[in-house]
Amino acid sequence: MDDLDALARHLLDEAMTSAHGRSAHLFLHDGPLRQAVIALTAGTELDEHNTPPAASLHVLHGRVRLTGQGGGPELKAGQVAMLPRERHGLLALENAAVVLTAVTGVPLSERRTAAAAATPG
Repeated sequence: MDDLDALARHLLDEAMTSAHGRSAHLFLHDGPLRQAVIALTAGTELDEHNTPPAASLHVLHGRVRLTGQGGGPELKAGQVAMLPRERHGLLALENAAVVLTAVTGVPLSERRTAAAAATPG
């Protein structure tokens, strides 16, 4: 396992010299589970995108705001939040590094079970 604090500092250094103001590294990839550290310089935004079936964001350094329909919460270092299932983006309010944890696929049998549980009846 990577030292996440050291990785975040390294990626923030890379983001500072990047024309796009961001840098990222996928450090865990196990089947449908993905974890990546993403570093953004202040004012850098990740455009709105679709969300995988399940995802969370853990802020390691700085402050960020989820963006999208109706706005979103501000998160600071140490906070963790589930990502909305709607299209959303991310804005760095100051230099920031986050851990994105995503489940990119849910087996069909689990989707059916979840759908059945959500259906009133």
